Amino acid sequence: MQKTEEKTNRRMPTFTESVIPIIAMMVILTVGKGYLGYATEPLLLLVAAIAGLIAYRVGVTWDEMMDEICQKIAKGMPAILILTCVGALVGTWMASGTIPMMIYYGVQIVNPTFMLVTAFLITAVVSIVTGTSWGSVATMGVALMGIASTLGVNLAATAGAVIAGSYFGDKISPLSDTTNLAPVAAGSTLYEHIAHMFWTTVPATIISLVVYAFVGLKGNIGGDVSSEAVSTMLTQLDGMYNFNILLILPVLLILAGSIFKKPTLPVMMASTVLAGAEALIFQNINLKNLLLATVKGFKISMLTTPGFDPATAAPQIIKLLNRGGMAEIMGTTLLVFCAFCFAGIMSKAGCLEVVLQKILTFAKSTGDLIASTVASCITMGLCTGNSYLSILIPGEMFRDAYKARGLAAKNLSRTLEDAGTVFVPLVPWSAAGAYMTACTGIETLDYAPWAILCYTGFIIALFYGYTGIGIAKLEDEKK
Repeated sequence: MQKTEEKTNRRMPTFTESVIPIIAMMVILTVGKGYLGYATEPLLLLVAAIAGLIAYRVGVTWDEMMDEICQKIAKGMPAILILTCVGALVGTWMASGTIPMMIYYGVQIVNPTFMLVTAFLITAVVSIVTGTSWGSVATMGVALMGIASTLGVNLAATAGAVIAGSYFGDKISPLSDTTNLAPVAAGSTLYEHIAHMFWTTVPATIISLVVYAFVGLKGNIGGDVSSEAVSTMLTQLDGMYNFNILLILPVLLILAGSIFKKPTLPVMMASTVLAGAEALIFQNINLKNLLLATVKGFKISMLTTPGFDPATAAPQIIKLLNRGGMAEIMGTTLLVFCAFCFAGIMSKAGCLEVVLQKILTFAKSTGDLIASTVASCITMGLCTGNSYLSILIPGEMFRDAYKARGLAAKNLSRTLEDAGTVFVPLVPWSAAGAYMTACTGIETLDYAPWAILCYTGFIIALFYGYTGIGIAKLEDEKK
């Protein structure tokens, strides 16, 4: 029997109907989260409800909405599982002494004045070698955040530099999935795409490093912790853990897995197990507490190192080390689920398709075409929270338009990365934004202004589009 809620008058939404949920999302999240400080999850569900009303109006049934939401969640499940594993990973890395050891030696090497520059460069190198921004942030990023905390450097600024550096490497590394995906979506080739990205990525990197160096030299990012306080923290770290070179193995395992393109989740689980084994062998922690650290997060009270009394630990040490655990990630996972509700309904109703088609009609010049591409990528990022969709859908839409205007496909692939790949981690409800917050402990909107490379790239792309600088023609591509 046909369900009573099914409709036969299914139609595409009008442009007005399509933009209502998007405008509602921007207003509700800006006012609710940005101004009033409300939790993001119920705000996203409210926006999803508004999208649901539009979807029902154009003939989408509740069952169809649910099916699409479930499909989105199913496709996003690998990222959700990785997020959960990050919690376990951080908990065991804290218990084993892996992260504390990197902090211990890093604090003695890194100059607080150049903390942001150092954070950007280190994560950039790691992500170039591994091809993954997520792996770079989960390994060196976590350690750099600990170093910054110990040195009293602004944590939001450090997180921004860490994330920007990680996405620099992710953007230009031939091992990166998005770097390979963008030229496929646009119709260019991998290495011409990478070479063409230097037009926007190099200036964006220079701007980032200049700003990081300037604020560091001006002393506007903190770093004024007394040498006595740092010395106390180092002494306590040394007294809590038995540091040795083998503690770096869990990090090397993650990096090796990234370099050799092994599946992320099994590699992270293996690193978690290895760190747990090292915690039992080298540190004074029992199996019960180790398992608690994996699930609920590490606490320094779990260590029973002779001569160390957790009650005497400095507050900075407690704040620095008491973290991790799968439970810590549950809030982030809930955020991703709520975002998928909105994305699934918008996709099923056809709202995104209508909006993107409308954007395309405004492209009357090369600059307009690139601006339309940027707007489409950002719209996809805001509505779906997915880097891949921010590349694939605009790439498919604008591919023929670039060719018709006599523009080389690498212009499109470059813009897809400038406004798609690196913008998504600035979206709080995206999987990337949630992941970065989980790893660094800093809210997306707090680190976003400091992730300079993530938004200067598409600004430079717009400048090139309207001036003609760095714009390759089809005949140039053939040569």
